[in-house]
Amino acid sequence: MSDQTQVSSGRRSERRAHASQFDLLRERRFAPFFTTQFLGALNDNVFKIGFTSLVTYHTARFSGVDAKTAAFLISAIFILPFVLFSATSGQIADKYDKATLTRFVKTFEIVLMLVGAAGFVTHSAVLLYLCTFMMGMHSTLFGPVKYSYLPQHLAEQELVGGNGLVEMGTFIAILIGTIIGGAAAGIEGSGERVLAVSVVLIALAGRLVAQRVPATPAPQPDLVINWNPFSETWRNLALARQNRTVFLSLLGISWLWFVGATFLTSFFNFAKDVLSASPDVVTVLLATFSVGIGLGSLLCERLSQRRVEIGLVPLGSIGISVFAIELYFASRALPSPGHLLSVGEFLAGARHWRILVDLFLLAMFGGFYSVPLYALIQSRSAPTHRARIIAANNILNALFMILSALMAMGLTKAGVGIPGLFLVTALLNVVVAAYIYLLVPEFLLRFVAWVLVHTFYRIRLVHAERIPEEGAAVLVCNHVSYVDALVLAAASPRPIRFVMDHRIFKTRFASWVFRHAKAIPIAPRHEDPAMLARAYDACEAALKGGELVCIFPEGKLTRTGDINTFHHGITEILRRTPVPVIPMALRGLWGSVFSRHAQAKLPRPVTRGVMSRLTLAVGEP
Repeated sequence: MSDQTQVSSGRRSERRAHASQFDLLRERRFAPFFTTQFLGALNDNVFKIGFTSLVTYHTARFSGVDAKTAAFLISAIFILPFVLFSATSGQIADKYDKATLTRFVKTFEIVLMLVGAAGFVTHSAVLLYLCTFMMGMHSTLFGPVKYSYLPQHLAEQELVGGNGLVEMGTFIAILIGTIIGGAAAGIEGSGERVLAVSVVLIALAGRLVAQRVPATPAPQPDLVINWNPFSETWRNLALARQNRTVFLSLLGISWLWFVGATFLTSFFNFAKDVLSASPDVVTVLLATFSVGIGLGSLLCERLSQRRVEIGLVPLGSIGISVFAIELYFASRALPSPGHLLSVGEFLAGARHWRILVDLFLLAMFGGFYSVPLYALIQSRSAPTHRARIIAANNILNALFMILSALMAMGLTKAGVGIPGLFLVTALLNVVVAAYIYLLVPEFLLRFVAWVLVHTFYRIRLVHAERIPEEGAAVLVCNHVSYVDALVLAAASPRPIRFVMDHRIFKTRFASWVFRHAKAIPIAPRHEDPAMLARAYDACEAALKGGELVCIFPEGKLTRTGDINTFHHGITEILRRTPVPVIPMALRGLWGSVFSRHAQAKLPRPVTRGVMSRLTLAVGEP
């Protein structure tokens, strides 16, 4: 790692996280970058929506264009550069200062928007398709810069909030771009000229703001760039595969882009052929979707308590499938009004509100799904090649979005309607999500812990910052109830290897969970000396690998609420591997149905509808 990178990393780690993620919008380390990427996303959508609207509703103005497949083709052309050039752009982002790259990309945007403006004015589909491809190149270059910039300027606790703001900003830009692009395309006689002027002005504004982006030293300035996109693409994917959780998170994000692209590119045909609605209604659909995913992205910080909470990912995938299936049923057999509905006529229909609610909630759960995955990738990728990991993400995203376009065009050609396309996507999402969670049970386990804690309990964390964000440590906690491990797992920013009694580990049905959580079964020496030796070996290996190991030194649940006598296992663990010991005290679970209290009670939500309060106090190492 370069000295510059170490300095940047040190400054980042010393910063105090803000009380609110919105405070970042007042700081130069974030605000100019945020505004620059916002204007870039805005311009992308003004152009794409304007172009798509014109070829869908005014096909006769452009020769050689098929209105039914044009939206999917535009999407595929835009995505193609991500496949071809993401690997190269990842190297460039690791080798050069990201502020310099940002300014270069925004200058390039002015040039390509001049090409697009010429295409609008002359009604040239060829120039507009060329501009679409160049826009894809622009986004390909900026993608690794965009997501590798944040970890260099934000503290660990700010990553979720920063990513949430970026995701929110992106989809607000989509919303505004959709409104401007759709409205401009609908101006009779001069819409193309309005679009031409708009995209050039927005590009100029983006370049002006980019001048304020602060210096962001290159993490690997001595990197020798491999200009062969094919071999470098393969190398980037191999680099991403070195960390299994990160790679599968990349696949998870790419799958979300598959789902999102399927819905977003279908909206024009959905409005025209299913809803019998005007182009302005497409704007309403896209606006609803954008507000939903923006709100979901913002809520992530509150729901995750300023940590990278991957337990939200399964929650997001469940919501996506539920509301996509509901959207299929809501949009079936709608009566045809005999003309294209205006926005007012569309909003007057009760069934149309059901569709909007489904779209909003589907998108909101998409926000729950995406933000933790982006933050996880950023936090668990090595700084020296983080941009290339993001480039690998862009490559996979692009491949999945092209597959989405091909699937949509194939099903459309086969006579499957847009509602049927939504249903197929929802069912595929169930299968893919289940497969990913089987491969990486950490997502599912965190989800179970998150649901338990946020449904039944409200946790007050005291000095949670004492749980180390990296490096080995032994967590030592009192043992009050059967759910202590779940509460600790939900409170920890990192996965924990729990040491547990072998009889509990072998419990029917629960043993699968414990095995995939990498729990360490242990037995007393007089019962199974071989298992005891294996447990010590497993703890030693975990600690040498930089993991957190948690042990309940009492060895059993308390029957009185008081702390039992400590066993000597922790002494042997520390003798083998001297690491910091983090003492923890869990309060509030004694007397619950999960404890061995003689008059155990159900948690308050079951009995009184109010969350029970727990306290987890973390002592000094």
